[in-house]
Amino acid sequence: MLIACNKPFGMLCQFTDRTLPARPTLAALGLPAAVYPAGRLDHDSEGLLLLTDDGALAHRLTDPRHKQPKTYVVQVEGAPTAAQVDALSAGVVLRDGPTRPAGVRLLSAPPALWPRDPPVRVRLTIPDAWLELTICEGRNRQVRRMTAAVGLPTLRLVRVAIAGHRLDALASGAWRQIVKD
Repeated sequence: MLIACNKPFGMLCQFTDRTLPARPTLAALGLPAAVYPAGRLDHDSEGLLLLTDDGALAHRLTDPRHKQPKTYVVQVEGAPTAAQVDALSAGVVLRDGPTRPAGVRLLSAPPALWPRDPPVRVRLTIPDAWLELTICEGRNRQVRRMTAAVGLPTLRLVRVAIAGHRLDALASGAWRQIVKD
């Protein structure tokens, strides 16, 4: 079984939380029993999360050797320059080493997304912009660290695709079963 889920902002990518007070988890979404996340999204990231009951499929989706593409739309603080976009495309050097080259596209308009709760802060004197970024790695907070490394802090991060599976119009907190061909 393969499930596409639109993980909301502020939700953990697990089914339990032992901290006090407990934080929202995937258990609140009414997902089928015996499925587990194939990969992770940070607490403060949103979007497509794949869940499966198939360990081999989860491995193919998450193991870096398989280089599965993951696409994000990223709201960044600032107006990206050609040099910043080129640096992201070429790969940037992070504390844990250089990243692989990434697919990067500056979006001309904000993507059609659901409202975020709480909303992203707005600063009248500092512009923001949206990028579409595709990576084939999955390091901890990689996209946020990449944009920060080129001087474009991330304000909102939404994963829209993994390995050919797309979020499409799935509402925040909703899920659907993916029918395998």
